[in-house]
Amino acid sequence: MKTKDFFGKFVSGYLWGNLLAMALVVVALAFGVKIGLEIYTHHGEGIKVPDLSKMTYEKAYQLLESDGLLIQVSDSGYNKKLPADCILAQTPGPGTEVKQGHVIYVTVNSPSSPSFAIPDIVDNSSFREAEAKLMALGFKLLPPKYVVGEKDWVYGILSRGRQVNTGDVVSISTPLTLLVGNGHYGDDDDISYTDASDYDGMSMEYQYDDEQPTDIREEPAVYE
Repeated sequence: MKTKDFFGKFVSGYLWGNLLAMALVVVALAFGVKIGLEIYTHHGEGIKVPDLSKMTYEKAYQLLESDGLLIQVSDSGYNKKLPADCILAQTPGPGTEVKQGHVIYVTVNSPSSPSFAIPDIVDNSSFREAEAKLMALGFKLLPPKYVVGEKDWVYGILSRGRQVNTGDVVSISTPLTLLVGNGHYGDDDDISYTDASDYDGMSMEYQYDDEQPTDIREEPAVYE
């Protein structure tokens, strides 16, 4: 084959026609795939997520199903003012536009308050540390009661007047009272101290003879 004939094939209309046809086929395929994906994924179409707050789970399920959406319980909480099995929270939030078939995750109200084990805080934590740990679990705390011991050190926990220990399971709806050290030490501190405001002080009467006390009557301090 002559060189002139070889290069002549590259400039022939037949070759360029085939290349153009192949390019058009590739473009058509790409465009078809794009259109197909948009149809499959409902491109440009959005469904607004309804507000499910305080709805029962069954009602929320029916509402989302009618809109082409799905529902799934992701967590539970407790609100004694609301009926059990109602929706407390949702993700995505109300008004968010999603595509058909999207899953809406909800938090439902538990029929009873959750219970947790008492953490290891007795004789192992300061008042602030114990308070933070218990409140993080959801417990409510009453004002502390003070006992003889190192100041602000936790020596016990009361639940409705009953002492509870590490590992005991208690409902978070039951308030707790911490027994906290008052900072008093020594053999003379064998007292029951429950509140700093109950301190009545100490009164003393002296009878002097030649400016020396001969009789001392001392009323001991009482801490209720």
